[in-house]
Amino acid sequence: MARRFDRETLSGYVNPVSFLQPTGVEWMSMDGQTSTLPYPEIKTISFVRDFAAGVDQERRVFQTRPKMAGLWVGFQFRDGERMEGILPNNLLASEPQGFTLVPPDPFGNTQKIWVPRLALKSVEVLGVVGSPIKSRRPKPAAKDQIGLFEQEG
Repeated sequence: MARRFDRETLSGYVNPVSFLQPTGVEWMSMDGQTSTLPYPEIKTISFVRDFAAGVDQERRVFQTRPKMAGLWVGFQFRDGERMEGILPNNLLASEPQGFTLVPPDPFGNTQKIWVPRLALKSVEVLGVVGSPIKSRRPKPAAKDQIGLFEQEG
């Protein structure tokens, strides 16, 4: 589903591998008509499970710190709306035209959201979740503790 700034929401299909074209998003409507949606008109492209369920009622921000690994980001759109999501913690997965993220409600109708860079006023990293840089070390055993079942040599 495509949400646009000044127009209605469109239901349709994109090829997740090749939908990003130089002038816009390659789009196929429900009746099979193909067109290109210009990047400046698009607010978000939502990859949904069911078209009838829609995308307008879903949560836009996390209620608590997310658990899935990645970059926890906050987007502010040109029209002032805010949205949060999880980006992959891999710079090679970055696309020049926009960002693909996991929305705050992974069990909702929307599986992934693509946001064009032209739709955004700002992007803020709110946290790094599951960073491989900082692994937790196990606590050392207490030295003062007596051993009940240790064998004496």
